[in-house]
Amino acid sequence: MKNAPPAACRNRIELVQGTLDMLILQTLRWGPQHGYGIGQAIRSGSSEILQVETGSLYPALHRLERQGWVRSSWKESENKQRAKYYTLTPAGRKHLAAEQTRWRQVSSAIAALMNPRDNEA
Repeated sequence: MKNAPPAACRNRIELVQGTLDMLILQTLRWGPQHGYGIGQAIRSGSSEILQVETGSLYPALHRLERQGWVRSSWKESENKQRAKYYTLTPAGRKHLAAEQTRWRQVSSAIAALMNPRDNEA
């Protein structure tokens, strides 16, 4: 196992496209953010378990913008660099609410399958 990734990398979880979209929208509920900040918020908010790679994050942001769920504008970042900031739109808030409901249903169904009742021997 000399080429095995470090333990922190092995514990990271790759995100399914729809889940990434939902997490991006959730992060933007807290206010406008640039792409790097969104990735950091997902990472720190998940106790370093979820890490979004640049190759996944920016295509997702562009897709969300095309769908009208986020809007972008260029601003100066906290380190005086020009950065594209993303903002959640009203349509994005509505879509996020629907996705959260779906997520609760799916995660509950998975939990039920993973933790069967003790009376099923």
